[in-house]
Formats: sequence, structure tokens, C-alpha cells
Amino acid sequence: MPNSTQPLSKAAAFDALPPVWPEDLLASNREAAADSTLVVLDDDPTGTQTVSNISVITAWDGPTLQSELAAAPACFYILTNSRSLSADASRALHRELAANLRAASTATRRPIVLASRSDSTLRGYYPLETDTLAEVLGPFDATLLTPYFEAGGRYTLNDIHYVAEGDRLVPAAETPFARDAAFGYRHSHLPSWVEEKTAGRVRAVDVASISLELIRCGGPAAVAENLRALPRGSVCVVNAAAPRDMEVVAAATLAAEKAGSRFLYRTAAAWVAARIGQSPHGLLSSAAFTTDTAHGGLVIVGSYVPKTTTQLQALLANDRLTAIELSVTDLLEPAARASTLAHAIAAMNRAIAAGRDTVVYTSRTLITSTDAATSLDIGRRVSDALIAIVQGLAVTPRYLIAKGGITSSDTATHGLGVRRAVVLGQAIPGVPVWQLGAESKYPGLGYVVFPGNVGADTALADLVARLHPV
Repeated sequence: MPNSTQPLSKAAAFDALPPVWPEDLLASNREAAADSTLVVLDDDPTGTQTVSNISVITAWDGPTLQSELAAAPACFYILTNSRSLSADASRALHRELAANLRAASTATRRPIVLASRSDSTLRGYYPLETDTLAEVLGPFDATLLTPYFEAGGRYTLNDIHYVAEGDRLVPAAETPFARDAAFGYRHSHLPSWVEEKTAGRVRAVDVASISLELIRCGGPAAVAENLRALPRGSVCVVNAAAPRDMEVVAAATLAAEKAGSRFLYRTAAAWVAARIGQSPHGLLSSAAFTTDTAHGGLVIVGSYVPKTTTQLQALLANDRLTAIELSVTDLLEPAARASTLAHAIAAMNRAIAAGRDTVVYTSRTLITSTDAATSLDIGRRVSDALIAIVQGLAVTPRYLIAKGGITSSDTATHGLGVRRAVVLGQAIPGVPVWQLGAESKYPGLGYVVFPGNVGADTALADLVARLHPV
């Protein structure tokens, strides 16, 4: 069973690949995608990290979905935050959402294409979510797996998914992400990963793949022909190592769909922009997502991946920052929780009102369990505490950054009351900024959704320094 555990040299591996397909396909993809709406079900808000001027909604009732589809957009996101839920809750959510989408599409006569967006390091409810969507909105000719994400250094070569660490490509199963208490896995070879995650229902030998040789040498026509020939109900891995690879695959899916195929996409963030033909925009200026106020900014840190802890340590070296640590032990202890939160909220409001940038962060010792459900419950209780912190904000911060997928989702939906936002663009590569809707606690505020596992070690500190008034 192929499952290389040896890191590769990124430079050497990439040098051995054929050159990328020579044709820029974004304009033609954009035109071809206009006849339907790509609906991206996002299990945390970091999936918006490759697009701009696209709406995000946090509710999926019939009228809300009909309102979005009636405008005939190329794409919109639905924030499900399902990675924070139990398996049963995620299944129920996706069943309800899929039924409402089907009804809204029928009512508005707007065709939809469905993408289930999840983590580029393979964490999340697969195949539960795609299975549930297929039950309601299927059948589909194939489910395409596209975990490639350039800004995060996630590449798929020879059906093995890698995480870049400098010039090293580390097989994903050999990284800390694979030891996630709720969503861990043993295989980097994606067909074997599918067999593992489906508990053998789909065998590795039955998983198809689109190779980089086919993508780069055959182009959209060859890939489309390959997709059209897949057995009904297939799972197909998509290899990718550059943005152009995603453009080719997106063009191929559009051609195959025009010929009658139906696909369900389990994808990371990069595929969405390629599919709707969005070219990369320049990074946003600081003025685009800061308020004109003398107040300090606020950073909320809840993620526990090693990258976040390293970035937090660099941020805490800033002596102009007020740092407020939340003891997770105290947050999990009913007798201490209320006073811990009250003290933190009071200190935060004083600092921000005085013009000091402030970071509120959870203590770094990870408290978890060998039981996935218990681990999710611990995470839920800690996240609820961060929601209470944001709800306790009494002054408008100059900017607001939330670090981590579940943290940023809960901060938006429960802390700030967001029902609809617009993705403005990126603050730094892979870090999206939302403009909050009129219904939110701070209408129009630029909200920075900073993924837990993206950016250099100093990326968070550098961003906060950039946002500090001169």
C-alpha cells in the first residue's frame, strides 16, 4: 500500500514535474461558471481565504437561501462550522441544509453546484458530510477530493498529500494535524486515506485519481474525458502543485458538467477561486479593515495547532500589547469560570478604551481526551468562553482578528451576531477579511479570519504591528 512517510525536497520534487499547462483559463472558467451558482458549505470560515467580493451567510433557512440564489451569483458560502459539532449534529445540519438548498434552487430556478469545503490538512467529517449531501441531492457521478492549498503549503503529488515546511514536503499523516483528537488519520496516500475514513467501504484500489501528468500535459480536454469515464459513484483524488493545476481541473469539471456529469466536491479553498475564475487580488491595505478610532484593536486566539502557539509567542513579545490569558483549567471549572471571564472582560475593555492593542488568548496547555466526543465538548466549552468575551466588548475595537477556524466562526456568529458578510479579500496570503453585515454588533467592521495553521512564525505579530497607528 503506497504511503510514503519520507519527506521530500520541495525544490527537487517540483523540478521533476512537467511544466504547468500554458493557457490561462480563469476568464473562460468565469464565463462557463456563470450559468449556475457554486454553493460552498464551509465547516469553518477560513475557507474564504482565496476569494473576494463573495458573500458568506451563517443561516440556511428557505428565505435566506432563496434571497441569495435569486441574485444569481457565481458563488456564495454557507458557514456551517460543522467541525465543532458532533457527528450526529453535523449529519442533521447537512440533511436540513441540503433539503433547503434543493427547495430554494427549485423556487428560484437557479441551478446549483455543491462544494463541501474543509481543512487542507484533511481534518473534518469525511465521508459523513458528503454522504449526507448525496442522500438528499444525489446521485452524483463522482466525489472529487481536492485538498491542495498553495498559501498553506499543501500539495498533492502522486496521490500523496504533503504539508510544506520550508523546502521539505512532509506527508500529512506525519504532521501534528494527523493527531487531531477528533479527526486524526494514519494515511497520507489519499486513496488509502479514503479507505481508512470510509472504514473499508471504499477500497483504496477503487479510488480513481487525476495525475499531474494528465493535468499538465493533457489539459482540460483530457481531464474532462477522464472524469466522464469514471464509474458512477466514484471517489476521485485530484493531484495539484500549482494554481494553474486547479484552473485546468476546474475547466474540465465545467466541460464535463455541460456534457451531463454531476460532481460533488470535497475541497480546500484553492479550488473555489479556480472554479469561478477569480484571479488573485492584491492584499488589502490596512485602511480597508480598520476603523477610524483611537481605540485599540483586539486579537482573540483560541486555536491550539502548533503554528498558532508559535505565532502567539511572537506576538506576545510586543511590549505595546496588553495580553490577557484565559486559564482553560479555570474555564472548565464551574466555580472559577464566571470570575475568570468577568476579570478578563473588564481588563480587555479598559485596555482597548485606552488605545492599547489587546490579545485575549487561551492558556497553551491543551486539555483533551482520547474520546472524540469528549474532546469536542471541551472545545465547545472553551469556545463558549471566547464568545462571552466578544459579547462583553463595550467599545468598538480599531480592528478585530480571530485566530483559528472554530474560534473565528463562533466569534462571528455568536459573539458578533453575523448573519451575512462579504469577503473583502486577504490581509496576508491565506488570511481573509470579512466586512460585517448591518445586523452585526459592529456593522461594516473589517473582521480578520486568521486560520490556525497559516502563515510564517511572525505572521500574526507582523500583521498586528502593521495595524498599529503610527
